[in-house]
Parts: sequence; C-alpha cells; structure tokens
Amino acid sequence: MLDHLIRGATVVDGTGAPGYVADVGIRDGRIAVIAKPGAAVAETEAARTTEDATGHVLAPGFVDPHTHYDAQLFWDPYATPSLNHGVTTVAGGNCGFTLAPLNPARPEDADYTRRMMSKVEGMSLVALEEGAPWNWHTFGEYLDALEGRIAVNAGFMVGHCALRRHVMGADATSGAPPTPTQLDAMLRLFHDAMAAGAWGLSTTQSSTHSDGDGQPVASRHARPDELLALSRAVAEHEGTQLEAIVAGCLDQFSDDEIDLFVEMSAAAGRPLNWNVLTIDAAVPERVPRQLTASERARKAGGRVVALTMPILTPMNMSLGTFCALNLIPGWGDILALPVPERIARLRDPDVRAEMLRRADSKEAGVFRRLAHFGRYVIGDTYTKENEGLTGRVVRDIAAERGQDPFQCLVEICANDDLRTVLWPMPTDNDPDSWELRRQTWEHEDVLLGGSDAGAHLDRMCGAPYTTRFIGDCLRGRGLVSLERAIQLLTDDPAQLFGLRERGRIAEGYHADLVLFDPERIDAGKATLVHDLPGDSPRLDSKAIGISAVWVNGVEAMRDDVVTGAVPGKVLRSGRDTRTVSTR
Repeated sequence: MLDHLIRGATVVDGTGAPGYVADVGIRDGRIAVIAKPGAAVAETEAARTTEDATGHVLAPGFVDPHTHYDAQLFWDPYATPSLNHGVTTVAGGNCGFTLAPLNPARPEDADYTRRMMSKVEGMSLVALEEGAPWNWHTFGEYLDALEGRIAVNAGFMVGHCALRRHVMGADATSGAPPTPTQLDAMLRLFHDAMAAGAWGLSTTQSSTHSDGDGQPVASRHARPDELLALSRAVAEHEGTQLEAIVAGCLDQFSDDEIDLFVEMSAAAGRPLNWNVLTIDAAVPERVPRQLTASERARKAGGRVVALTMPILTPMNMSLGTFCALNLIPGWGDILALPVPERIARLRDPDVRAEMLRRADSKEAGVFRRLAHFGRYVIGDTYTKENEGLTGRVVRDIAAERGQDPFQCLVEICANDDLRTVLWPMPTDNDPDSWELRRQTWEHEDVLLGGSDAGAHLDRMCGAPYTTRFIGDCLRGRGLVSLERAIQLLTDDPAQLFGLRERGRIAEGYHADLVLFDPERIDAGKATLVHDLPGDSPRLDSKAIGISAVWVNGVEAMRDDVVTGAVPGKVLRSGRDTRTVSTR
C-alpha cells in the first residue's frame, strides 16, 4: 500500500524534460510509482491518503547550495522560510564558519564563535546564546545533535576558522602560520570531521570577514600551503567538496585569487564553489573575469563553480547598526563611533565628501552601488520629525529640501538617532542586466543559489529566491522555461553536491517534493518579525501558491504552515553523497 498518492499533477521532474501529467505514489520515504494517463495508480494499488493535484505542478524539492542554518536549525528545525518556499535540502557550514569543532580545553571558544557568527553573519547574539545547546565538541557530535530533529535535509561543510581556532587558540588570528605540528593536528581534526560526514572544507580570505573583536577571522591568515594541504585532505574522502570566499568574489578576482582557486580544486580533485557572482550590465567586464577561474580550472583538472542569484534580493541598511555600509572602505571606523559622535562626523561636509569619494572608488568594488543615496527608499522611522517619510525616495525629499541626497539621508537618520531603516533601490534592474543574467545561467560552471538563508537575519531575506524566480519565469520576464527553471533549482545543485537519489522525480528517488499552483507561485514582501529566541528580529516572507512540501515522503508544509513533522536527514558525505568528477 502507498503512503500517499498525488493524482493528476503536472510533473516537472528536474531533468529539463517537458512536463507531463501523472499520478505519483509515495511509500517509505521514496517515490514508489509514477503512472501516466492510461496507467492510473488507483487501479493497481491502494493508498492511505490521496489528493487531487489537477492543475498543479509537482517538482522535486529545491536545493539551496549556500545557507547558514547551522545555528537556526536548533530553535527552528523547519528552516523557515526556506521550507515554506519549497527548499527541502540545504547546504550549511559555508564561508569558513561552523559551530564545530570546539576545543574542550577552552570553554571560551564557544563564546568567541558566537560573537564571530553574530558579527560576520549577522546572527542574533541572544538567539545564538539561548537557542542552541552548545553541547558538542567534535564535528560529529554537532551533526549528531541535529540528527532526528530537523524538517529539512541538511549537509554541512567544516569551517576552516573553527579548525584553526581549535588547534591554535588565540594565535589563529595573530597572523602567524601554524607550526608543522599544528598543521598536522589541524589535518587530523579535519579528517575526523570528514569521517563523521562533513561535506568538505569551507574557507574565507575575504577582507569583509571580521570576528567579534573586529579582527580578521582565522582563515584569512592562512597561506596557500595550508589551504592546499587541507584541499589534498579533501581528496581522501568520498562525496566531498570545497567552498571558498576571497576578496575578489565581490567584484573581480586578482590573478593570485584565480591561481588559488584553480590549485585548490586541482589538489582536491573536487569542485570548488564560491559566492556570489554579481551580474550587472553596467560592469560588463565582471562576468568574463570571474569565469576565467572556471575556464582555467577545467584545463588544470579542477572545477570552479560560481553561485549567482536569479532575483534581486532587497537588503535594508542603517547608519545605526552594522550592515553592508560598514564594509565600504573608510566607512567602518566612522560608523563604529558612539552614536552622538557618529552623527557629528556624518554632519561634517568634509567627512561626507571623503566618504562619498571612497564609496565611489575602485577599491569599493561591488559596494560602489551602495553610494547612490538618491535611490534609497526610507523604511521605518521613529520620530515626529520623520513622519510621512516612510516609502518615499530620498532624491525626492532632497529636492524638496534643497539638499544633496547624502546630506538629506544623514539628517533624516539623525532625527531617529540613526535607527532609520533604509532600502537601497537596485541599480542593475534594467533589461540589459537581466539578459546578461540569462546568458550567464547557460554557462556550465554557473549555479543558481547564494541565498545566505539563516544569516543577516534582520537585513535581508534571500530564502524566497525559489518561488520568486519561478513566478518570474511563468508570469514575468520569462527568461527560461518552467522546466529549465526547475532544473536549475533541483537537479543542477544536486549534481554538484553529488546527492544520492535526490533532485529529480524518478521511481526509487527520495520523495522530496513540492506541489504548487503555477498561476500563483510567488513570494510575499519581506517583513520584520520578532520570533527568534530573546524576541530578536528577522525578515520573513510568505510563500504564495505553494500547496505542500514533502521531505523524505512526509508532509512538512501545507499552505505555508509547518505540519510539525521533522522528517529531514543530516546528509553525510559518502553515505548520502557521491564523488563528483572534475573532468
């Protein structure tokens, strides 16, 4: 007997093949039968429950290749809002940041890790302190702490920063390289994590990544020989990967960064993915430069894959709290001052002029787009002086007041003691940029994803990229077909990670499924909610048109409401992933 039968759905199976109408039966967590018209399942096999899905699309569960759900899964096993938007498998442990391993001889390392994650990934410190048990030391113990209590499937890279901190302690951020003994210890620790099921190594050398003390995170101090030693260790384990971030990910790679990516992937004999390829027709040289790493890797026996988002993700800003504005060269020191002193400096015309000069310089890279202050929209305000400004564009307010846009924005924020919420309008929402995106998605080493879900919780909400993209393909720009859109969100990332029997609708595959209404599928507006431990805020987005989500054959979401079931699996390398060739 089948556990559940979905009748009359239009099946888009993830392979890119045309959709077809069929009945799909689930049994014991797997897709047991797919029957096209003329071979109705109901005639041959009974089912405990049945639903009519006529007019709806049944797709494989979406795979998000870049998340930071490492902590959130402890207080939110449903990985919301990703599960709401059809994501059934998430990849965590990215950018060199993981919650394990922790050295049992240094209890203070847990506090250091929490403060680092709060600073670098925008997670609530209170939620980190109150929402996770912190009852592990080894990476395997961390994975075991999640086993059996999550609603999505989740796999995790092991973070280079945690490895360094475990072995080197405070010296991990001193700039000194590990001694040969320390490197050996790091490699042993890494092999232990891989044996426990880590997906591979993640690391960062990005200049934007600083710890809770404002110092460069541990992996930024690693030299190429250390990174290559760890990459070679990846090669010794089945079903593994590399993920790496460098400063050039934000704009354009240097020659040394391309060399590093190519050498790491070739040494591991595994794909290396990086986040995130920003596509903008106003900077036409960026895409070919960034994909040079992929082309050279192929020739060297490796593979370098760029993640890119198929939507524009709104991100709010503030002059009062840490956000992307702090990452503009020369801005961090000013925006870190006490609020009264910060306001005084921001009101100084000479200071503002220098800030604008630095923001528009080549060294600002992709952050140059943040300097178009006339395009900002005012969000939440908090004082009488700012009443009526919410939803208005700064350039219009500035024109009324006879001010330049940055001066106007500063005065508005100063009225709120810098608490004003700011929404920058994208500068790359033009037809040429969207056409360039469509062309770039066709590249064999470009993958859709990079939501950062689970991170930057009160600043951005990238999790709904799946539903928003499909809705755009069906009723908006129509850049790709529905079948290709589903493939980009399911089978393509599943193939990159070597997921065993996931990413497609096929008999015998795990029943990770999404049922949606093609006339309605979309994502709601991002809104601020206070539902984290300690009443901390985050941005959330309602899923529109998603009827149901199954994980391993169990209904986990129905009409945007979690069912309470936790059928997800901790996906472990080797057992749940196969090695993906770089050839």
